[in-house]
Amino acid sequence: ETHGISFRIQISVKEPLDKDILLKLLFHLPVSYPSTLPDISVNSDQLTRAQCMDVKEKLLEQAKKHLSEPMVHDLILWIQQHLKGVIKQSATVCSEKPTLSKGTEDGIWMLLLHLDHMRAKAKYVKTVEKWASNLRLTGRLMFMGKIILILLQGDRSSIKEYLILQKTSKVDVDSSGKKCKEKMMRVLCETEVQSQHKRFQMFEVKEYSTPEELQKEFETAGLTALFSEFVPPLLK
Repeated sequence: ETHGISFRIQISVKEPLDKDILLKLLFHLPVSYPSTLPDISVNSDQLTRAQCMDVKEKLLEQAKKHLSEPMVHDLILWIQQHLKGVIKQSATVCSEKPTLSKGTEDGIWMLLLHLDHMRAKAKYVKTVEKWASNLRLTGRLMFMGKIILILLQGDRSSIKEYLILQKTSKVDVDSSGKKCKEKMMRVLCETEVQSQHKRFQMFEVKEYSTPEELQKEFETAGLTALFSEFVPPLLK
């Protein structure tokens, strides 16, 4: 009654190469909906962050055309029909990110995750260390105040497998102490490791007392741009 409602919808869209793209759409309908536009969040493991942002912008443009009438169903139908065009348009924006080909599919990739909290911290940390070791991933599990980040480097297939484990395994406990899956994880960045990025030699768990210390960790690894884009918003 005071906050409106939020719900997630997962849809599959066929691409020209018969490749299914899985879109995860999160809608928040304010109390004044449909006189007010919904908030929309878009995620997909197969799209870049920039492409997800473009999909969101196009959906909001469409939403304006349906103001004051229920629109979620129409928006979903629209994106199923027009996703290909939206992705094509944003391809130029992502020119710095190489197109995946057989050559880069198994290259070295990097993943940056943000976790909201860890209730059973010791067990959670042990699990992440075990997964990283089994999948031969290097990087850092970083704690700074309330911020928890996981930075991983390794084969793309191993990165994908790690994401599946993180999303589907019971890694933490809920407020009543029951085992639960990670529901508050956000993928901040998933990209191919570039020549200016330094490779981590091992996976380490580290705690930082100041944002400057955390920033230095990123800078040492040649990841200053990554830090600047994704971490400052979390510090607010």
